[in-house]
Amino acid sequence: MKKDDNKFTSSLFILPYLIMFIIFLIVPLGYGFYISLHDWSLVGGKGEFVGLANYTEILFSGNSSSNIFMNGLINTLIFVVLSVPALVILALILALLLNSLPEKLQPFFRTVYFIPYSISVSIIAVIWLWMLDTNSGFINEFLGQFGIGPLPWLTDTNYAWFSLVLATVWWTVGFNMIILINALNEVSEELYEAGSIDGASPWQKFIHITLPSIRPIMLFVVVTTTIASFNVYGQPYLMTRGGPGTSTEVLLMGIVRQAFELRDIGLASAMAVIMTLIIISISAVQFKFLRNKEGV
Repeated sequence: MKKDDNKFTSSLFILPYLIMFIIFLIVPLGYGFYISLHDWSLVGGKGEFVGLANYTEILFSGNSSSNIFMNGLINTLIFVVLSVPALVILALILALLLNSLPEKLQPFFRTVYFIPYSISVSIIAVIWLWMLDTNSGFINEFLGQFGIGPLPWLTDTNYAWFSLVLATVWWTVGFNMIILINALNEVSEELYEAGSIDGASPWQKFIHITLPSIRPIMLFVVVTTTIASFNVYGQPYLMTRGGPGTSTEVLLMGIVRQAFELRDIGLASAMAVIMTLIIISISAVQFKFLRNKEGV
């Protein structure tokens, strides 16, 4: 077979993905941006072209739509700051611990930690609502045995954030853990043997051998976890309904409210476009910073 024929055959394998990528990502993004430039109502349909007026109203007007966006953005950033370090650091600790176990035990514990990730967010919410209910929840019942509580896990702002992050970490940390376990398995044993010969301690091996060897995978985990945390919706919607008040109403909840309660698709689309640009900007900064700092 000629070289050109091989290239053509290889291209055919990526063609289905490319078509789906265009249909389900590029086209919706382009159409959403087009809507954001119009006075578009859910009831009245497409109105006149307004240019960047929707964007300036969201960012600078200070009206109710602007408040919905700013409140949602701040709450989303709070969730990202609280959840991403926990999901990355805890996943790495679990991966190191599981890798140190005897080989016969590793599949069992990998399955135990990964199973929650296979459950839908609605089931996760039901489990944690039962666990965290102020009056009859399992955790308050347990703490009551020691004279503590009852604590308002879902009705106080600080406790509500802790509850949302706790449920999210329990739900998704197994996915990052599996990725990092695979990365750890790729580290050459010869490097550890050389470190032992030089008298390196376990901590020195971790800092100077393990971490540098898994840099690209760590970067991938950090960036993908940040993107996933920005897209949080199910946990606050199902567990706190954005409350108390709007203190846990994240940006996606605000966009949905703007679109289907206030029926302004143009403004909701502009919010979604700004959110996308923020995610792209933060991911680019993370990639550039970690790559330059760690030489990925």
